[in-house]
Amino acid sequence: MGMCLTMNNDCFKSISQIKILGIRVDAVQTPYIIQYMEDCIAKNTGHNYIVVANVDTIMQSKRNPKMQEAVNASSLSIPDGFPLLVMQRLYGNPLGRRAYGPDLMKEFLKMAEKKEYSHFFYGATEATLSKLIKNLKALFPKILIAGVYSPPFRPLTQEEDDRIIEMINKAVPSVLWVGIGCPKQELWMYSHREKLNIPVMVGVGAAFDFFAGIKPQAPRWVRNNGFEWLFRLITEPKRLWRRYLVNGSLFIYYAGIEVLVKKFHPTKHPSRID
Repeated sequence: MGMCLTMNNDCFKSISQIKILGIRVDAVQTPYIIQYMEDCIAKNTGHNYIVVANVDTIMQSKRNPKMQEAVNASSLSIPDGFPLLVMQRLYGNPLGRRAYGPDLMKEFLKMAEKKEYSHFFYGATEATLSKLIKNLKALFPKILIAGVYSPPFRPLTQEEDDRIIEMINKAVPSVLWVGIGCPKQELWMYSHREKLNIPVMVGVGAAFDFFAGIKPQAPRWVRNNGFEWLFRLITEPKRLWRRYLVNGSLFIYYAGIEVLVKKFHPTKHPSRID
């Protein structure tokens, strides 16, 4: 019960999808995503990118039509946020756990070490990237690093953008990991998908900072029980208060209305894509 998961690559399995406030979220978990990424690498067709979706992704997309377009056009939009996992369950997709971005990255890197897939890391600061690569090499001694790049914290000129595209294409990575935060990474992957001749891109947000040891990661029991937002709010209140308190509250309000409309008037608001 589902539709083809990507417009840019042939499916090897259909999946169920739902729409939350008009934004597509696929009913997938980490093993499936890793298998999909391997399929992209094997076929090497390019133009594939994965959105790691959470409440902030949904609310950013609701406000920004271009962001919504970027998420809905992705090869996969995976339920990273715990509330999105709850919404999947409410709409009939009983997923066991969320597809947490940092765990996806770690599991894929572990598997990729044995299969000699190469990686390019785009995002963060040069200092963070240096610590990231050092820590990843300690975890995965045989990891293949095709390249790293820390983009400036300002709009790029066309010349700079062309140079970055050329650099990444010349590095020929199996996977491009993008860590420039929401909504920049989703918009960047969407706008560059036709220019980058690589199998697959994944936007992983704060994963670079976590693996570099720059920011603390919530304990697993906190993450698994839906309280990572509280941990991150406590550790970064000035930066994240609006995301979690304002966006989180608005999400509960709008998603609550959507669930009620679906329950009492299902034909007026179809949320499941079959």
